[in-house]
Amino acid sequence: MAIRNVVTEGDEILRKKCREVTEVTDRIRMTMEDMLETMRAACGVGIAAPQVGIMRRMFVAEPEPGRVYFMINPVILEQSGSQTDDEGCLSVPGMIGTVTRPDTIKIQALDLDGNLQVYDFQGFDARVMCHENDHLDGILYVDKAQNIREAAPYEEEEPLEEDEE
Repeated sequence: MAIRNVVTEGDEILRKKCREVTEVTDRIRMTMEDMLETMRAACGVGIAAPQVGIMRRMFVAEPEPGRVYFMINPVILEQSGSQTDDEGCLSVPGMIGTVTRPDTIKIQALDLDGNLQVYDFQGFDARVMCHENDHLDGILYVDKAQNIREAAPYEEEEPLEEDEE
C-alpha cells in the first residue's frame, strides 16, 4: 500500500463528475487500499477517488476506527430526515463549515469483491457517506455549507492530577 497525495480545492479535478468503475480489478482494490491508508494518515473518516486524482466512482469511509466501507459505484437509493452539523474535508484543509444533510440513507454499492451490497446509515455515518458521495459528482461541502471558517486547532488536554489524601 502507498500514501497518495491529496488533491486540494482549486484543482479542477475536484469539480468533475467521475466515471463508473466497469470492473472491480486488482488495480481497483489496490487503489482503494491506498486510499484507506492515505485517509488514515491524514486523520480523515472518508476519502473519495477524485481526492487522490482518480476520476472513478468510488470512495472509502471509516466512520469509526475499524469499521471500513469500500464503496464502488455507490447510489443513494433513499434518504430521509435532516441533520445539521460541522464538516471538514481533506481537500479543504484547515476549514470547517455547517452543512445540512439527510439523517438516514440507504445506499447501494459494489464491495471489493464486486458484490452488490445495500447499507442503511444514520446520523454521523449517513453524513460521511453523503459527503464522500458528493465528491463523485464534483461537489464539495463548501458548496452546501454556511458559516465556513477556520477550524480551531486541537487543544491538548492537561493530564488529570491524582487526588492527594
